[in-house]
Amino acid sequence: MIHQEILNKLNWRYATKKYDVSKKLTKEELNGLLQAIQLSPSSYGIQPYKVLVITNPEIREKLKAAGYGQPQITDASHLFVFTTYNNFDASHIDEYAQNIVETRGVNLEDIDAFVALMKSVVSSRNTEELKVWNSKQAYIALGVLLETAALLGLDTSPMEGFDSSKFDEILNLKNQNLTSVVIAAVGHRSSEDEYQHYKKVRKQKENLFIEI
Repeated sequence: MIHQEILNKLNWRYATKKYDVSKKLTKEELNGLLQAIQLSPSSYGIQPYKVLVITNPEIREKLKAAGYGQPQITDASHLFVFTTYNNFDASHIDEYAQNIVETRGVNLEDIDAFVALMKSVVSSRNTEELKVWNSKQAYIALGVLLETAALLGLDTSPMEGFDSSKFDEILNLKNQNLTSVVIAAVGHRSSEDEYQHYKKVRKQKENLFIEI
């Protein structure tokens, strides 16, 4: 059954600790992951984040130091850095509205009410509230990346254990109105990673779900 194949892949995946440095993502695999992130859902479809895909070994060595020496940062095939905007305002809504107009072939006047709604939501939140809101959208995209990678037979390591301010400095994010919120290494597990043999530990259904 198709759904069982998906569950098998989700059970197969784990937060990989050791990567096979000799194995890299193919162009097709990378493009598949990028398209999946691009199709990720977000509030109103705004996608208030940017994702940096890093392969430069020198930059990744610097990021490793800012990531408390975690080897996944340098050893995996690719490193994805999810970032959100430091300042998110009505101009981002206008940019998104223009994208709607061009993509769907409608007039700006046709979506006036929708644009006004989005701007009212953004204006009702202060800077810190918007950062939290945007971070939540980035985490949705991270989840899409992790699941898609598993379905493609690729290994991942989502990580929050890094110095965001140092990442921002190394990647010159402040000048781009961005800040790093979460990262994920993607590649192929090493045969020497003992964690791949551990049984997955999760809550029992009765302790996790509440039916009302």
